[in-house]
Amino acid sequence: MPFLEESYDICVVGAGHAGCEAALACARLGLETILFTISIESIAMMPCNPNIGGSSKGHLVREVDALGGQMGINIDKTFIQSKMLNRSKGPAVHSLRAQADKAEYSRLMRITLEHTEGLTLRQAEVTDLIVEDGKVQGVKTHSGASYYSKAVILCTGTYLNARCLYGDVVNYTGPNGLQSANHLTKSLREHQVEIFRFKTGTPARIDKRSIDFSKMQEQSGDDRVIPFSFTTDPKEVQIDQVSCWLTYTNDKTHQIINDNLDRSPLYSGMIEGTGPRYCPSIEDKVVKFADKERHQVFIEPEGRNSNEMYVGGMSSSLPEDVQYEMYHTVPGLEHAKIVRNAYAIEYDCINPRQLYPTLEFRNIHGLFSGGQFNGSSGYEEAAAQGLVAGINAAMYVLGKEPLILDRSESYIGVLIDDLVTKENHEPYRMMTSRAEYRLLLRQDNADLRLSKKGHQIGLVSEDRYHWVIEKERLIDQEIQRIEHTAIGANAAVQKLLEDHGSALLKTATTLAELIRRPELCYEDLADIDPQRKELAADVIEQVNIHIKYDGYIKRQLKQVKEFKKLENKKLPERFDYRQVKGLRIEAKQKLNLYQPVNVGQASRIAGVSPADISVLLVYLEQSNRK
Repeated sequence: MPFLEESYDICVVGAGHAGCEAALACARLGLETILFTISIESIAMMPCNPNIGGSSKGHLVREVDALGGQMGINIDKTFIQSKMLNRSKGPAVHSLRAQADKAEYSRLMRITLEHTEGLTLRQAEVTDLIVEDGKVQGVKTHSGASYYSKAVILCTGTYLNARCLYGDVVNYTGPNGLQSANHLTKSLREHQVEIFRFKTGTPARIDKRSIDFSKMQEQSGDDRVIPFSFTTDPKEVQIDQVSCWLTYTNDKTHQIINDNLDRSPLYSGMIEGTGPRYCPSIEDKVVKFADKERHQVFIEPEGRNSNEMYVGGMSSSLPEDVQYEMYHTVPGLEHAKIVRNAYAIEYDCINPRQLYPTLEFRNIHGLFSGGQFNGSSGYEEAAAQGLVAGINAAMYVLGKEPLILDRSESYIGVLIDDLVTKENHEPYRMMTSRAEYRLLLRQDNADLRLSKKGHQIGLVSEDRYHWVIEKERLIDQEIQRIEHTAIGANAAVQKLLEDHGSALLKTATTLAELIRRPELCYEDLADIDPQRKELAADVIEQVNIHIKYDGYIKRQLKQVKEFKKLENKKLPERFDYRQVKGLRIEAKQKLNLYQPVNVGQASRIAGVSPADISVLLVYLEQSNRK
């Protein structure tokens, strides 16, 4: 019986947030791309929280946008509430977060995919890799059809051998009751891919009409919304927003949970996978933080035209009857009706240390991967990896240099470096604390940091590239003007300082020195700055930050310079470190296993000591002399 055979440049498996970014990047770079999904209706689905962004995750979305990705554009058109988090802190940790209309987000991403030239959507389950002589040749589907390609990108999310659990109920499905992918893991293992078993979960969805909002605190969006995408006109996102609501658990809630822990598959032993430390279930919170009298519960709308409300902070795998009982103890949820039960989900993913920083598999040429399949969590982490995997698969096919972002230039670089060098025994979540140079890697300057790379790759347009160049010029020009504009202690200046609670001048100073005062900013000084020109809000923001944090920025730039010295010391490919005398046995084993691309990456591998790095540096210097 003959089977279907087709050929493409690139096959992408999975149409979640990683798969969408990967497929769009490949097609936009001129490669014939096919995107496989188990269900066309599940494209860019949000099976858990109904939002994009958040602490550190907002940075990732901004960086995806700066490189030419789609997530920021999509959320700007489908959000229902937006807020800049951590405003009371410094700009390094400011993070944009938007509540999404889930259905609209998915619908718009599907439209984008369907209207992208060179991109084919295919509803089918991929069951096998086609690999010959250590090089991927394509994929096979459950029907027996073969799709040949020059590269393959795996973005399977939480679907591989997935099962959803609550109480003693086990459903062998992917998220939201969708079909799981039950065959690909076997093929991966046959090709010596190491598989992990991870777990995540989601809270219940409840009927909006059954909630008493009078017992909760209303959470509104920002008065002035800042878009995620640098291409979005800020005027277009000033819309009527939908409120979220805050309530809390209490002693009764915790007692019910403690009394029923033996019925939770998380504690009964039914769940095999490792769950996320930084997004625990309510059972975990109650057990591990027994001293806490209450935990926050955010009630978030799933869409503008939906009555489903997401119970943020109460992810659970407890039985259905216990879920009702515990939710009903929360103020405002006394009569809540559950639309969808909370559940835990287990799934197969890979050990990401099998990957190069390009997200290509070390032992299979042309095979790339991204997203939760790489052992990470979150829509934003997935999109970032998907974009990088898509770019590098395209570069591989086109015979061009890959994109490798390091820790000093992007959160995406931190994310990927952590995945491929560190031992992650649980789903990896991005956090601002993971970024050593976070003052330089702010969400507000992602375009200045990465748009040139996006343009060089071919995903950022000429017009957008030239605006970034012009923006840099305007920022530098205005900083120089401010630094050299003298201000005397005249009556107008003293009045302005007094009005802002700032110390009066005793001698002349500069505008820059006034801006460095904590209580003052660039815009506060407009009345005493007659030479000031009209500038865009994003230019003013950069001027203000650079002047206020000048000393700290210079210090981090100096640290980056030292960091780059190690990053620029390249290590040989597929090298046998047993021949390097002086390395400890553990270091030789780890270096042979991970095959770092440079000395900097080698220094971050667990089991490789500073002394081992010194030995490596000596070895490289001696090798270069030969």
